[in-house]
Amino acid sequence: MRNNRRALAVAKYSAILLAAQAAVLAASNLAFAVGPTGVDDPVTFTKDIARILQVKCQDCHQPDSIGPMPLMTYDEVRPYVAMIRKEVSDRRMPPWHIDKTRGIQHFKNDRSLTDDELATMLRWIDDGAPMGDPADMPPPREFADPTQWQMRDQFGEPDLILRSTPYTVAELGQDKWWRPVVETGITEPRWVRAIEIKPSYPGGRQAVHHVMGYLIQEETEYEGLPRNLPRRQRRAGTFMEYAIGKVGEVFTEDTGKLLLPGSAIQFEVHYYAYGDPVTDDVVEMGIWFYPREHRPKYRTVMRMIGEGSSEGRLEIPPGTISMIQHEMVLPVPARLLNFQPHMHMRGKAQSLEAIYPDGRRELLAHADNFQWNWQVNYIFEDEFAPLLPAGTTLMVTSWHDNTVDNPHNPDPENWVGYGDRTVDEMAHVWLNLTFMEQEDFDQEVARREAAAAGE
Repeated sequence: MRNNRRALAVAKYSAILLAAQAAVLAASNLAFAVGPTGVDDPVTFTKDIARILQVKCQDCHQPDSIGPMPLMTYDEVRPYVAMIRKEVSDRRMPPWHIDKTRGIQHFKNDRSLTDDELATMLRWIDDGAPMGDPADMPPPREFADPTQWQMRDQFGEPDLILRSTPYTVAELGQDKWWRPVVETGITEPRWVRAIEIKPSYPGGRQAVHHVMGYLIQEETEYEGLPRNLPRRQRRAGTFMEYAIGKVGEVFTEDTGKLLLPGSAIQFEVHYYAYGDPVTDDVVEMGIWFYPREHRPKYRTVMRMIGEGSSEGRLEIPPGTISMIQHEMVLPVPARLLNFQPHMHMRGKAQSLEAIYPDGRRELLAHADNFQWNWQVNYIFEDEFAPLLPAGTTLMVTSWHDNTVDNPHNPDPENWVGYGDRTVDEMAHVWLNLTFMEQEDFDQEVARREAAAAGE
């Protein structure tokens, strides 16, 4: 049991580091372009493979990190080439669960191997994994400090840091949920440009399954929300959610989140014992503000579609693959910024579909290879973030595998229903939406159409 918990914790923390990869690579200038190698050109470790590993693998696979082995040098990589071939050809590594043949494929944080990178790695292994000329070896990576804010290089130190009250996680025991309320101390309205949640290092990063940050504040004017947005949709709600594969959010300059005087954040920290005690653990939330003179036109709001409360609809019989659907109708036009599936150990696949008011259907994203311990947030590139008219239905379809064929299934002979524990199930997605006025929405649609036409 102790070893299993450690293995799960290792996998979980590796996803956290990978989530920050895009920012690290940008800062480190490591966006190597690996193209297809000519038929007569030998593929070598020093000339081709090392560069791919630096960009896609070494954030986790480095000494004193959480990958099961370092992949920094040829001598370290060579004993594992058979396993690497299996993992990359099945597209389990690097973790990226999106079906590459369906839906939108333009994401800001795509950490998957390109087709050319995959072909290069497979050819290298199949040709005997030659080392090559040592002179071709690229300079070694420089890695970010895991104890620091991942957005520091982009924005500097946070303008505001909120800390949960301490909580001690026992060595063994049931999952725990810690829900302290922390005052923001804000004395004037401030617009938020970025948020990051940072568990402690190293113990907290292994014991924290996920963190919710709920915004508590009194509002009367609802600044930054469309005039005709129904009142029930104007709630402040979720401020930020941290999960495996997601450390933070950055908002485009025309949108953000608004903190008002007297506001507070209720942390909801899901802890689980992993074999070592964690004493007086604290989770930090870093908040970066826009300059006072910058007032974004719209707020970004986080919404959940699916089984996120004890609704009694999620029932998975033993030995079956089941499917459940949930939907939400958009009351006003909106821009969709991301797709973040969430299920537990029986999760198999999850899709997000837009059903437009005219009846047209469009598959926006499909995670066909869902893995519960790598819950990734897929962030659309700005020009490909879907623009959805009022009346659009967002349909979430979730598949669960409660059979013996699911290697993560702890007990295929049990009925499974909704629950917070990982041995129970959930079936929802987290979405960031920018609700818009109709005029602004129409202008944005027209701008994109003109850009697509080359005008």
